[in-house]
Amino acid sequence: MLTKRIIPCLDVKDGRVVKGISFVQLRDAGDPVECARIYEEQGADELVYLDITASHEKRNIIIDIVKRTAAEVSMPLTVGGGIRTIDDIKELLHAGADKVSVNTAAVEDPEFVRKASEKFGSQCIVVAIDAKRREAQWDMADTSNMGETFTYYTPSHAALVPAWDVYTHGGRKNRGIDAVLWAKKVDEELGAGEILLTSMDKDGTKEGYDLDLTFSISQAVSIPVIASGGAGKLEHLYLAFIEGKADAVLAASIFHFGEFTVPQAKRFLQEKGINVR
Repeated sequence: MLTKRIIPCLDVKDGRVVKGISFVQLRDAGDPVECARIYEEQGADELVYLDITASHEKRNIIIDIVKRTAAEVSMPLTVGGGIRTIDDIKELLHAGADKVSVNTAAVEDPEFVRKASEKFGSQCIVVAIDAKRREAQWDMADTSNMGETFTYYTPSHAALVPAWDVYTHGGRKNRGIDAVLWAKKVDEELGAGEILLTSMDKDGTKEGYDLDLTFSISQAVSIPVIASGGAGKLEHLYLAFIEGKADAVLAASIFHFGEFTVPQAKRFLQEKGINVR
């Protein structure tokens, strides 16, 4: 049986780690390289860097931080934010990243995912999906770039059949694409190796992961799903695995501000019967 992974996430803005609520109200959480060093000492399975405003501001990717981190730690490192070209991916991998995470570029040009997977291998191409529960209405969504259509649901249906829209540009732009259909496409047609799934509704709230969202995506795809957004206590990690059927959990606030350590999380999950490293 594959072990479940615990992955701290470092949201980076202007070279510093930040944490907010629903992608806003950001506060400083430290130096990214120092944070990475601490997490490796604690036994984190992987680490994710997300430059949370890179796509929106059209900034260069954080190559210097990746190089410094790769020189300090040996655990696998995934980097996302502002990745728009094959050369961007090549530069990050050469700087020391093990995987790259793409969101905006993938939605705007799905073939980019296929090309990247073919060139570098699907194991290092992660598609990030920032999803938000949909405002209910009886409209047909524009998914022309996916070659599909789907129906929005009314409030009476939404409770029975929850649905989510895909957002890009750091959560600023609703693309009108159904998150479950998009996840299936990146898995079955585009060759992504993994999905990093963030609930915008739950992000930073510490109320727990969106288990409906996590389960819906996990059941729809064959590739690993990393649950992200909302972890506030160790029980939330457990529920993401048991009810959400996630393959890994991403967490930020509960680790960054000293509420829990990675070893505490792993001990808790082991005692609950979860197979962790």
